[in-house]
Amino acid sequence: MPSSPVVLRAAICGTMGAVLTGSVLTSPAQAQAPPPRTGFETSNGARWTSEAEETEFLATVDRASPRVAVDRIGTTAQGRPLRLVRIGATTAPADPAHAARNTMLLICSQHGDEPSGREACLSTIRRFAYAKDSATRRFLERTDVLVVPTANPDGRQADTRTNSQNIDINRDHIELKTAEAGAMAAVIRDWTPDTVYDLHEYTPTVPYYMKDVLTLWPRNLNTADAVHNEGRTLSNSYVRASAEAAGHPAGDYGIWTDPETGEPIKQTAGDGQERILRNTLGVKNSVGLLVETRAEAITDEERADPALNNRRRVDSHLASLDGAFDYVKERRGRIEAATTAARLAGYADRGPVYLGGADNDPAEENEILQDPPCGYRLDAAQYGEVKDELALHGVRVRRDSGPVGGVLVPLRQSARALVPLLLDERAAYHLTTGRPADDC
Repeated sequence: MPSSPVVLRAAICGTMGAVLTGSVLTSPAQAQAPPPRTGFETSNGARWTSEAEETEFLATVDRASPRVAVDRIGTTAQGRPLRLVRIGATTAPADPAHAARNTMLLICSQHGDEPSGREACLSTIRRFAYAKDSATRRFLERTDVLVVPTANPDGRQADTRTNSQNIDINRDHIELKTAEAGAMAAVIRDWTPDTVYDLHEYTPTVPYYMKDVLTLWPRNLNTADAVHNEGRTLSNSYVRASAEAAGHPAGDYGIWTDPETGEPIKQTAGDGQERILRNTLGVKNSVGLLVETRAEAITDEERADPALNNRRRVDSHLASLDGAFDYVKERRGRIEAATTAARLAGYADRGPVYLGGADNDPAEENEILQDPPCGYRLDAAQYGEVKDELALHGVRVRRDSGPVGGVLVPLRQSARALVPLLLDERAAYHLTTGRPADDC
C-alpha cells in the first residue's frame, strides 16, 4: 500500500483552442516536407484511410516530431499491428500509483464499421505533433496523450463491427478473449490514465434518437462518486458544450427523447455492464467517456454526397475532442484528486461491491455483496487458466498457504471492486469461480 497520497499536480494555463490550431513547426531540414495527410483528407472525405496509408502516416509523424513515438502493443488474429501513439510521453511510469504527470488516452474505433473516430484521432495526432504554440508545449509538459488510432484493425479492413473472430471488442474488457482488448487492458494497467475517451458512431432512430453527438459516462455502481461526477462533467459541461458550439446537437447515449419536449421516454442502451469499456474504466478508477457521433446522413445534401456526410461525421468528433482537451486543461487538479483518491480507497477494503445495477437503475438485493470477502482463493489449475488475464488487468495475487500452486487474490488493492467481478460466481462475466476467503 502506498504510504501517502499521490501529490496532485497544478492545473495548466492557456487556451486549448491554440493547442488544436497551432501553426506547423518546421526546421530548415524539414522545410520541403509538409505534414502528412490521411487518405480521408486527400480524397476530401470520399473514402476512409487505408491500413497502408495509416502506417505511412504514423511513420512520417514519428520521424518528424520528437514529441511522438509509435509502439506496437499487440497483433490481431489476422496479423495486423495494434499501435499505441505516445505524444509527450517517454515510458510508462515504473509505479503508476506515483505517476507525476496527467495521462489522457484516446481509444479510436473499437467497432470496425465506425471509422470516423479513427480519422479524428489521426488528425489529432498530427496537430499535437506539429503545433509549435506555447499552449501546446505547456499542455504536453503536464499531460501525456496516448492514442490507439485503430483499436480494431481486422474489423476496419472488413468494415465489420466485430473483429475477425466475430467478437465485439467492446464487450470483452473483462474476459479479455481478444488480442485487441488485451492490448488495451495492458495500456490501462501500465499508464493508469486519468481520462479515457472512447470514440464510436451510432445509427439514429427517427425522430427520438438522432442527435449529432451522444455521450455517456461510466454508469457502473462500483465507480467512485468523484470519478463518476467527473465523467458527467466531462460529458455534459465540456464535450457536449463543445459539440453544440460547433453546430452539432448533443444528448445522452441510449436515451430516446421526445422531439418536442426533450424529455426522456425510453432507455435502449447504456447500462452498467462491467465488460463495456466505459464501465470497466470506472471500475478501474479512470474518468471515462463514450462518445457516439451520428453515422447516417442528416440532410438531402449529405444523402446526395457521401463525402459530405463523412466529413460531418469526422468534424463532429473533432469538435467534441476540443471539449475533452479543454476539460483536461481546466480540471486537471480535480481529475487527479478524484482518480488518486479512488485508487487509494481500494486499499481500505471496505464497503459493498455491486454485481449489477447502474447509476439510473438501482441494484437488486441479490446483486450486492454487502460484506465482501477479503479475497478469493484459486487452486493451481484455476490460476493457470486465468493468470494472464489477471496480469493484464493489473490484479495483484500472492501465494496461498494452502495447496501447492494456489494463490490468494486479495480485495485490498487499487481496483478493489474488480476482483469480485472477475472471480465471484455471481458476477455475470467472471473468469473463474474463486473460493471466498475471510482470513487474508
